[in-house]
Amino acid sequence: MAKARLIDRLGFGMTVLGRYVSPPLLAASLVLVITAIALFVPPYIGMADNGDYFRVLYSNGLYFNNPDYDSLYLGFFNKQFGIFQYFNENGATLTSSQSLLIRLSVWINQWFDRQVFDIRVQGALLTVLYTVAVYLFVEALTWKMKPKYGYAVAILAVFLFGDTAYTAFFNSFFSESMVWIMLIYLFASGLLLFRKRYSDYAMLAVFFVSGLLLTTSKQQNAPVGIIVAVMGIVFIFVRKQRTFRVMTASALAFLMLAGIATYVLIPKEFVNINQYHAMTRGVLMQSEDPEATLKSFGINRQYAILNESIYYEPYTTVDVNSKILEDNFYNHYGFVSILAYYVTHPGQAGKMMDLAAKNAFTIRPPAMGNYEKSVENRLGRKRRFFPDTVSRKRHLPPRRSASSSYGCWSLRACMPLISPRPSRPGMYGA
Repeated sequence: MAKARLIDRLGFGMTVLGRYVSPPLLAASLVLVITAIALFVPPYIGMADNGDYFRVLYSNGLYFNNPDYDSLYLGFFNKQFGIFQYFNENGATLTSSQSLLIRLSVWINQWFDRQVFDIRVQGALLTVLYTVAVYLFVEALTWKMKPKYGYAVAILAVFLFGDTAYTAFFNSFFSESMVWIMLIYLFASGLLLFRKRYSDYAMLAVFFVSGLLLTTSKQQNAPVGIIVAVMGIVFIFVRKQRTFRVMTASALAFLMLAGIATYVLIPKEFVNINQYHAMTRGVLMQSEDPEATLKSFGINRQYAILNESIYYEPYTTVDVNSKILEDNFYNHYGFVSILAYYVTHPGQAGKMMDLAAKNAFTIRPPAMGNYEKSVENRLGRKRRFFPDTVSRKRHLPPRRSASSSYGCWSLRACMPLISPRPSRPGMYGA
């Protein structure tokens, strides 16, 4: 009897709640509050610079104005940067849609301060975009779902999207924030388009813009445009109208071209960085006989001394950008040869798969802090404001690669050679 009354009260509560707050509105509102407290209420949190900021900072009219900035690398978050007051002669070192976000943030910041840029302005813009993205994603999942299940999904969404391991990136110049938010928009708009929720043309526009920004946000996302274009073919048949089908096909074709263009525009430096690590931190690292492995690639065995080395090391045995390395090392292997090597050495491939599985959920780099130096003197300390689900994921299966697909992993292992990723100093594990 008591149990029946409890169920009736719960059902009544759901009915009342449903009249005023829908599941997507509940999830988005809670994520907004949690993110705002984490990022904009002291102590402020963000991400420490690992040495990559300069790639996007100078070309977007900003510079390092903290005289002690060198002491902040990896360990401490810095929220203020200088705005160039004169002609900026620095050209772009890479092409990225992230520059659009930074330039918009600087423009808004100059309404209040024309000399100092506060990165929290960018954080606020991303938080607004994030809130809308969460709303659309939860709406796509819970539309026409029974209220009790819809609110359960909303609560789960809060625990996922409210995690500061994701939102701390908003107060940083890393493009991970753009990637994460645009990925949510992409999936949400795709689901809403498929389920015929909202205007098909509006959702197609969101799908196209988010896919374009996602593809061009990072060099290693070049294949994303091609993948999205191929998978998005199903949306051509959502409506029978010729206009809609032509627009959809055109959008998908443009996404594919964007992916190809992003790949073509990858700077040579990034190609070398990732090709170097594909060998020194991949093939050679798990090889029982590095010299014999190099010989199989037609490389002089003396280069075995580079095993487990990192491109960014200040003191190296050979200049990683030298013509000697270009002729005798880089030119002897590529995507196909490394893929073939792993196929013929499944044991070594398995070790790399295990390593990849153990780090599959590593979102927050272990060496990079979230606090300002004025607040926290401990180098690299992280703030775990909300549930920290990312840290808990590391303790969940798969801890080993038994459940992984060998083919998928092989592609991922060689991916740096076809979609290079700017390697970051201090972020490489064993």
